[in-house]
Amino acid sequence: MYPLETHIAKKQKEPIRIQEYAVGIFKTTTTRSAVKKAIKKNLIFVNNSPTTTAKIIVGGEKITLFAPEERTTKPLKLKLSVIFEDNYLAVIEKPAGILVSGNTFKTIDNALEQNINKSNQPDAVKPRPVHRLDYPTTGLLLIGKTSSSIQLLNQLFEHKKIKKIYHAITIGKMNSDGFILSNVNRKEAKSSYKTIHTVKSERFEFLNLVKLSPKTGRRHQLRVHLLSIGNPILGDQKYGIESLILKGKGLYLHASQLDFIHPFTKENLTLTSALPKKFNLITKQILNLKNP
Repeated sequence: MYPLETHIAKKQKEPIRIQEYAVGIFKTTTTRSAVKKAIKKNLIFVNNSPTTTAKIIVGGEKITLFAPEERTTKPLKLKLSVIFEDNYLAVIEKPAGILVSGNTFKTIDNALEQNINKSNQPDAVKPRPVHRLDYPTTGLLLIGKTSSSIQLLNQLFEHKKIKKIYHAITIGKMNSDGFILSNVNRKEAKSSYKTIHTVKSERFEFLNLVKLSPKTGRRHQLRVHLLSIGNPILGDQKYGIESLILKGKGLYLHASQLDFIHPFTKENLTLTSALPKKFNLITKQILNLKNP
């Protein structure tokens, strides 16, 4: 086993059982049932020791989620575009219509060994995604190649030291910029946006090319936030306005930039990804814009 994520428990007003406290603190184990299963498999440690579901958390405890022993699995043959790679980490472009990880064969996780070189570091492991993008979302995905890299990258995410920028096409009239603060999955979530282009549309009234900056990392945060202000993302089947859902073209949401300090080389990395062709198709042909 190797550590995936580490969390320092916040001080609690009242003691709470770990199977309740740990829901949502890890990016790869997000539900109560998943936490319970991980505890029973001895994949969650408290203060460097395996724990039980009855463990009480009061604050200050070090809670670590470990990856299970790797199984021999036939790799998925899927060509991925690698934007950056060294001995510690990599950044790839996730295509639409594929899960990052999960209990199915067709995932980015199962395709990584075919696309990323094995690290020569002593703690090298099978490359692993250290965050998620939704099934229909495209764009940059950060990958860890060593156990220490995976742990440090997760710490950067936890302390909000990795800046993520997305681009989307949204429906309806929007302000030139704005800040959204509302709960997502019963947790506080913050996002900001800047409208780059707005054009009239016969079907949607207005369509906008928008730059998005999530300040927190809740599941489906940007999609929920944009719907909450009446500007759902074009093509969003789950968080859309029923009469305005565009079908057959996918979700117009793209993870376009990552900014962070490399945890080992200390290099300032700014990695970018061009908008998918379908964005250009809309902006050039439907919206009559040449260069979004």
